[in-house]
Amino acid sequence: MSSRFTLFNDPVHGFVSVPKGLVLELVETPEVQRLRRIRQLGLGFLVFPGAVHTRFEHGIGAMALMGEALDTIREKGTLMDVDEIDGARAAALLHDIGHGPFSHTLEHQLLRPGPSGRRFHHERMSRALMARLDRRLGGRLAMALAIFDGTYARPFFHSLVASQLDMDRLDYLRRDSFYTGVAEGVVGVDRIIKTMRVHKGRIVIEAKGAYAVENVLLSRRLMYWQVYLHKTVLAADHVLRATFARARERWGTDPALEHTAPSLAFFLAEEATADDIDPDADHHDALLDAYTALDDPDVLYSIKRWTESHDHVLADLARRFLDRDLFRTTPLDAPPTDAQVEDWRARTAAWLVAEGLSSRDDAPRDADLYVATGTARLAAYDAASESICILQRDGTVRELSQAADAPTAGALEARRERAYVCLPKPVAP
Repeated sequence: MSSRFTLFNDPVHGFVSVPKGLVLELVETPEVQRLRRIRQLGLGFLVFPGAVHTRFEHGIGAMALMGEALDTIREKGTLMDVDEIDGARAAALLHDIGHGPFSHTLEHQLLRPGPSGRRFHHERMSRALMARLDRRLGGRLAMALAIFDGTYARPFFHSLVASQLDMDRLDYLRRDSFYTGVAEGVVGVDRIIKTMRVHKGRIVIEAKGAYAVENVLLSRRLMYWQVYLHKTVLAADHVLRATFARARERWGTDPALEHTAPSLAFFLAEEATADDIDPDADHHDALLDAYTALDDPDVLYSIKRWTESHDHVLADLARRFLDRDLFRTTPLDAPPTDAQVEDWRARTAAWLVAEGLSSRDDAPRDADLYVATGTARLAAYDAASESICILQRDGTVRELSQAADAPTAGALEARRERAYVCLPKPVAP
């Protein structure tokens, strides 16, 4: 007798059981299998050598946690049918299929804004790819799409997919902590899931789980500062984006760019914009085909070929990325003034000329690719947009920061900002 399910041995959650049927069919689609070739932490592996886990593992993990959460909720009296369970598990599995190479790093580099002015966001691409899968499967993803969109009549399902305590967040915090070795990111996922229930149509956490929730918020804050917004990760992000900007600028004039992977060439040639994600757009199908053909290896191969460019700036940026010869990220006490930025650009331009990377005429413009300023921002908890509710022992419901068992949650609402500048090390402050 054949098994009714397939097991995945996940180092984070243990054995994950995927029942045969809709969810397993989705796992086996090219769109989901592509996620094996997309790193979960983007360029985080340049800082944390073990952080080479993929979006595929994360999708499997989020789906596994969704199953555990649904089991807990059902045990506490919330009825749900098979279609709802399959739809919720499918939505958790597919929530990140819209990510491109190196996850967030190139999110706004692949597709420029179209006439509408809208910028590209991976959530829109995830939705478009789910809709195409639904058509291919004869409408069997209708429930998953409604849950993903938040239009389903039982909104607690959407909260499990997209909220401040969704399965996506619970998995990535635990998984990223595991693979980076950053112990501060370890969270009590099991405790949180076991204290979930549905109360008056929405997800709440029982009072005994309040401290675990507070720990998730604190862990997320620590993971952002120590991992996701690490100064070297910011520098690597900048070098890769600058490399793409130069490649696009030189497109059609540089022989080295003719060796770009075809799936990436589609985007550098600007044959489509963010507006083409819309289902009625002229290039919609071509865009989705090219996007699902694109992955991390395509980018790495292309950058290796770009090191052969006769354009010294493109070759230098490409080499720096491959060799991890990155710029220096320097934290600033306040956002830089225009005068500071101009001084950095002038010193960088002089350095480019001295290094033989640019001419005196071109150096001021080329310096823009070597100087980047920004502000790293984080709010660990946003009670205003979608609060986390704690079910007190007396049956009342209180927002987390007001719950007696979570005295520091209010402090986590405070928005933290850190200004910084990325510059070549010889000219860095």
